[in-house]
Amino acid sequence: MRGAALVAALSTFAAPAAATAAKQPARGGKQAAPQLLVSLGDSYASGYQPPAAGRFAGNTTQGFVYQIPPLAKRRGWKLNVVNFACAGATSSSLLEQKGCRKAALGPGARPYGGKTQVQAATQFIKQNRANVGLITVSIGGNDVTSCVSDPTNAVTCVANAIAPLQRNLGSLVTQLRRAAGPKVRIVGITYPDVILGGYLTPAGQPLATLSVGAFQRLINPSLQRAYESVGGTFVDVTKATGAYTPLTDTTSLAPYGTIPVAVAKVCQLTWYCAAQDIHARAPGYKLIADLVARTLPKQKLGK
Repeated sequence: MRGAALVAALSTFAAPAAATAAKQPARGGKQAAPQLLVSLGDSYASGYQPPAAGRFAGNTTQGFVYQIPPLAKRRGWKLNVVNFACAGATSSSLLEQKGCRKAALGPGARPYGGKTQVQAATQFIKQNRANVGLITVSIGGNDVTSCVSDPTNAVTCVANAIAPLQRNLGSLVTQLRRAAGPKVRIVGITYPDVILGGYLTPAGQPLATLSVGAFQRLINPSLQRAYESVGGTFVDVTKATGAYTPLTDTTSLAPYGTIPVAVAKVCQLTWYCAAQDIHARAPGYKLIADLVARTLPKQKLGK
């Protein structure tokens, strides 16, 4: 797809940054045209920022998906975003819920009433298969968020959520691979362990400590297996944001004083410590975007 045809595809479902070349270039090859970055998922993918972020409140281009193109360009990729993500999505709603309210869509995304998120995305991917260069998925966080409400049973709650999460995610990635073909890159992310922010209060410390194991031994291995089952790549955002650093390693961070390094990272990269909100700050989203961009092989950027 070139010229007017590619413009038509983007105008059908546009977002502020998206498009693709005729075929996926080989490693080290030259890319002659933009490629489409197709995004699915939840509020991390739609770019949500809480009221604490001031003028950036709501779904914004601060999200990791929208920060990928300039980072990917340094590696020779010219990507434009087509975003199907819906804030509040779970692995179940992504497969079953039709449509997404306008306020929950990412900036520039078109509504897809009458279709589930996976139906809308796979239909678009099939219609533009030759031009899709990258598919990103951010899902699963909302499947386990409710477990925080009962700290005494949080680990059991997460463990019980894993089987349906694996089943749903398995269905999702299988449909994406079938729609995209064998060569398109699929990258799935996990999340910062924001519950570590609860370590700032004595009452929150037991759950904060348990949350690390929940990510490391339950949530992330399940996500990784699902993405890799279709030849995709898993990005361990939890590890990259310092969650596995021993809580005995401390640092000083205003206004909290001396706290574990892992907790300080969560405070700096997300809104959990300042506003008890699970979403990343703009630098946190950028870190995720950089992790995704680094999964792309370097290549020469064509004109």
